[in-house]
Amino acid sequence: QVQLVESGGGLVQAGGSLKLSCAASRSIASINAMGWFRQAPGEQRELVASITSGGSRNYADSVKGRFSLSRDNAKNTVYLQMNSLKPEDTAVYYCNARVSRWSGETYDYWGQGTQVTVSS
Repeated sequence: QVQLVESGGGLVQAGGSLKLSCAASRSIASINAMGWFRQAPGEQRELVASITSGGSRNYADSVKGRFSLSRDNAKNTVYLQMNSLKPEDTAVYYCNARVSRWSGETYDYWGQGTQVTVSS
């Protein structure tokens, strides 16, 4: 089982920056993929960015060039650096960890969510 603790959300003006953190309860080297999802009011939860244990990254088209996902294996932590924020980025952001076992089972774990609000 993996516990995920998020931090770093807040209120920022359009054009500003925030950095989200997600600390895992065990080595992220043992986690196949980690990522950030977000959910705005009245909207479906969507993938923002993800990173595999091998370091491959994927970003939603809406955040490419503005958001950057990184990791620190020594701290069991992944980060989401968000620059040039827009009001459309306002949402609750959730950290996700996916663990796939050799036996075939896949498990998803979720952080508690952190609010990001971008004012115009």
